[in-house]
Amino acid sequence: MGKSLIQQKRGKGSPRYRAPSFRYKGRVSFARYEEGKTINAQITDILHSSGHSAPLMELKYSNGEVGLIQAPEGVKLGDKIEMGNEVELKTGNILPLKSIPEGTSVYNIESNPGDGGKFVKASGAFARVITKAESGIVVELPSSKRRTFLPECKAVIGVVAGAGRTEKPFLKAGTRFYAMTAKNKVWPMVSGTSMNSVNHPFGGSSSHAKGRPTQSSRNSPPGRKVGKIAPKRTGRRKR
Repeated sequence: MGKSLIQQKRGKGSPRYRAPSFRYKGRVSFARYEEGKTINAQITDILHSSGHSAPLMELKYSNGEVGLIQAPEGVKLGDKIEMGNEVELKTGNILPLKSIPEGTSVYNIESNPGDGGKFVKASGAFARVITKAESGIVVELPSSKRRTFLPECKAVIGVVAGAGRTEKPFLKAGTRFYAMTAKNKVWPMVSGTSMNSVNHPFGGSSSHAKGRPTQSSRNSPPGRKVGKIAPKRTGRRKR
């Protein structure tokens, strides 16, 4: 029979681990855009949202829409932002990847045209346009992995603001606790071998000598599906 693990609490949706989405400022996305047209916008506010690691800039578009986008480094209140195929290559402007030269730093890249941006959204992050072809645009992501996007996918020029956020020490466990609670993170993260046997299959007085396999079947019940789940292979690779 499976155990009730702390890792399962968030999926259950209990109040302790429910996302405080009522405190979030809103969804980050681009305004509705018609091909061939240019939309102007003005930064009306710089916001802090507990659901985002980077500061957000509130944009008021010329078509009457109001939206949120991660603020890039170097912008300020009142700056003008443009979105279109032929707009200036300036920090904060929004262009399709086909209009962005190689070597340019971009963020908030759309996975499919019109989805509002899915890639490179964390504070201090940026991607770089590597090569351009008719079939797609190759972009190097912050993980150094290269991914091909459709030429019509839009992105923002610049680097996401808030770099160095992770370099400041928390100093106190209580400060870290409240920071993690604001973002709906289960903290502290405890190793299964450090728990009691009632809380985890790997727990108990034997400590790190687990006494049972660390692999589990794909069909294992909740509470037992821990460790290496249906691994293709384990152990050292023979040469």
